[in-house]
Amino acid sequence: MRGKAIFAVLITLFMMTPVQAGEVAAMQTQQDDPKQPSQGNTTMYIYSDGNANYWSHFSDNDTDSVAEWSDEDENGIITIKQRYTMTPTLSKRLSMTVEGEIRANFNIYYNGDSDSTDNAGPCQPSQTPNDCDWLNITMFKGQTKVFQHTEPPWPADNWNNIQFSFYVEEGNETWDANNDNPIIEVTMKVKGDYQDGGLFFSPTGTPGAFAIKLGTEGSILLPVDDASWQDDFQEGGDIGGSPSEDTPGFGLVVASAAIAMAAFVNMRKEEPEE
Repeated sequence: MRGKAIFAVLITLFMMTPVQAGEVAAMQTQQDDPKQPSQGNTTMYIYSDGNANYWSHFSDNDTDSVAEWSDEDENGIITIKQRYTMTPTLSKRLSMTVEGEIRANFNIYYNGDSDSTDNAGPCQPSQTPNDCDWLNITMFKGQTKVFQHTEPPWPADNWNNIQFSFYVEEGNETWDANNDNPIIEVTMKVKGDYQDGGLFFSPTGTPGAFAIKLGTEGSILLPVDDASWQDDFQEGGDIGGSPSEDTPGFGLVVASAAIAMAAFVNMRKEEPEE
């Protein structure tokens, strides 16, 4: 009798092992990727190759990126629309702490005019109201806008360290790996009106320029709940809850346990009375 019970348990463990090993291997691979968030590393950095390619991830180093992205136009409009999409795609579920603070830190430079609300430069509210626009930094959760920060114009021809924060609202705390890939969008419109004056006149106006620092000088810190790294949550359950029944392997584990229990009960029934 005892031998049969042990055999039933061993069969159950054998059926469960491939599923558990696969999950452990997958989690280990994710944990080893420095571009993915992990416990103790929840800061996302922005990068670019200096052209029109922009991305972000959780490693503070990327050899494919330049240290600073910039553009110039002495007499014209510079339209900035950069979308720093998490690359590689987020592979983990994240649960933000409700009312936790998301902190942003960026370093941005411009020259020329960025304000269409006054008459101090080439962007005139009555004549060219759409030629300039203030700096906007927006965070998206997939295609859903989470927050937008608008920075009023600062003195031209200067770098500005822009820091802001906002709080995670209830109902918006879970970021699913499949649908909620993070995106940081930077937009601004700057206009230059520089004229060299030719041979007989002095130069007039101001050239237009824009620059943004990347890597550790452009980042967002996320208030990820430490419970996010627990297996139950990663497998589809709630924080402090159980795995979802839709989780791959969940049904097999339950079925294996049921088979073992049934076998054990049948063996008890077949045991002769002494």
